Amino acid sequence: MVWLGVDLGDARVGLALSDPELTFAHPAGNVRVFGDSFQALDDVIGVIEDESVERVVVGLPLQLDGTEGKSAKKARRWVANLTKRMQDYIDAGECAVAQVPDIILLDERLTTVSAHRQLIDAQLGTRKHRPFVDQQSAVVILQTALDRAAHCEEQNSV
Repeated sequence: MVWLGVDLGDARVGLALSDPELTFAHPAGNVRVFGDSFQALDDVIGVIEDESVERVVVGLPLQLDGTEGKSAKKARRWVANLTKRMQDYIDAGECAVAQVPDIILLDERLTTVSAHRQLIDAQLGTRKHRPFVDQQSAVVILQTALDRAAHCEEQNSV
């Protein structure tokens, strides 16, 4: 079982994958989108197929007060487009997976701040952050989801 984390951005869409045991998230690269994150849909579907992804965790960029602004609505449209495009590929027999994976949205407030902090801690100069921050943000999003799932599983087994 593998999960995919996605951080939607205007220049790049960052990707992260879990290990099969759903313990750790690691960077899986960026997709350059040149101002339109919808350009990344086919690349993301390719990762889902190649890695046999069972769950996709997409960052939901809520405003600091918890309300949804324009970016959050765009993330919801992106998820709807991903779901529809995958289903169309599956229906046409053009997809290596049998069904659309579970796709969830996760509050991503302050993940970019956390990602920058982690990159600084890794001794990566701030000028060099730009190519890495989106995929590191995807790692933070995915690791949050993995930790929550493990915590829920732990609570249910007690």
